[in-house]
Amino acid sequence: MRSLTEQDIRNSFVNCSKGDAKRLAVPRDLAERPWDDLDFLGWRDPGALDRSYLVTERDGRLTGVALRFPPSRRGFLHRSMCSVCLTTHPGGGVSLMTARKAGAAGREGNSVGLYMCTDLACSLYVRGRKVPESGGRFEESLTLEEQIARTRGNLSAFLDKLYA
Repeated sequence: MRSLTEQDIRNSFVNCSKGDAKRLAVPRDLAERPWDDLDFLGWRDPGALDRSYLVTERDGRLTGVALRFPPSRRGFLHRSMCSVCLTTHPGGGVSLMTARKAGAAGREGNSVGLYMCTDLACSLYVRGRKVPESGGRFEESLTLEEQIARTRGNLSAFLDKLYA
């Protein structure tokens, strides 16, 4: 993924108002992000613990999505798998992220959801740049490139639902 500026990020959102995009908390460490290892930029809102955001390149354009998730109540022994990168995590390491749909459907209150790594570090888990607490990556016969393609495809399928 190419490096992004704060303005790139704010202009990319498809499922919130321009005013909401202007007010959301953008990461301050954009210059330090490992852009070459990211399929999308994901972060949690430090001021609203039930909100997170992701921005990705799609069809040559940036697509930003505002997400919400409930507080985790799962015990440490409970394990869940991310639907994007297929990493397993104990406890609250995976959350159901919901996004208001784009356009009129979103204004009517329609949304879509996906189980994702709560820290939105899917790209780093797939590439082995970050290891989950439990070591939750399965040994796979797919090459790294195939795993990255699958991760991108899973995210793209979710984004397609925003417009359906």
